[in-house]
Amino acid sequence: MTETAHPIVWLHHAGQHLGLVPSLGGSVAAWQTDQPEGPLDLWRPWDGVTPDLYRLASFPMVPWSNRISGGGFTHGGHFHPMQNNRAGEPYPIHGDGWLQPWALTQPADDTLVMTLRSQGFQGNPHDYEAVQTFRLVDGGLDQHVQVRHLGAQPLPYGIGVHPWFLRTPATRISAAVQGVWLCGDDPMPVAHTTQFPPGWNLNEGVSAHGDLIDNGYTGWGGSALIEWPERGLQLTATMPDFERDGGTAQHYCLIYRPPVGPAFCFEPITQPIDAFHLPGQPGLRVLAQGEACALNVRWRFGPLLSSASASGG
Repeated sequence: MTETAHPIVWLHHAGQHLGLVPSLGGSVAAWQTDQPEGPLDLWRPWDGVTPDLYRLASFPMVPWSNRISGGGFTHGGHFHPMQNNRAGEPYPIHGDGWLQPWALTQPADDTLVMTLRSQGFQGNPHDYEAVQTFRLVDGGLDQHVQVRHLGAQPLPYGIGVHPWFLRTPATRISAAVQGVWLCGDDPMPVAHTTQFPPGWNLNEGVSAHGDLIDNGYTGWGGSALIEWPERGLQLTATMPDFERDGGTAQHYCLIYRPPVGPAFCFEPITQPIDAFHLPGQPGLRVLAQGEACALNVRWRFGPLLSSASASGG
């Protein structure tokens, strides 16, 4: 990778290489595992040059994920206006943590931590501290994202992570889900259904190739599988249950499958698209000053165990 104004900080442990770019939105440049033929990319690697966050291997989504309609949101009887934050996007998207530099520390040989203190970035209402922790373990990566609200008035929060995966011709993704939010002419949700469009049913497994999917799934069981038969490789994502208001919160995930290009996304998220305007604000956590919420994902890779999902979707 070519050196740029945004240097990569590398962590080498457990036969893996993790490259972080704290100055570029607290993003990930690469996550690789050592193979006899050389490093194998588990997330699509950054080219080391372009500052476009959509070209990074992964980036955090705080203090909300995906899009917010209506020019902002109302909470506690007060409307909070928000600016669009990406060229070509008609809505604010993916929070504001990915647009700011983070500070990096290394508390252990197997761990890197990035921290952000954000206060009303670009006029946004959120005042918070976010902490990302990456720990390389045998066979995978433990990823932890926490957000702590520091503002005087309570506000709703959401969290997500946005990894990109290279897709071979036979790449498939499967996950236990209950429903999906359908969209209209733009990616905003207009209707929820448990009747999946053809080629969208993650319960059966779907191809990483096909028509556009840019939709949030509901009732995700917290476990997903990505298979690369040509590589003889699989990767699992597990998001353990977390407590919300005294009960177990529902998991959500999002698939971004563009019709063309080398990569697709599977995104663990804590709230669906435009949750700020959906009835009951599903998945959002209202945090008072000093309160925190977190997202944890365990990524594990290994030899492809089964092609059982290859017949679905």
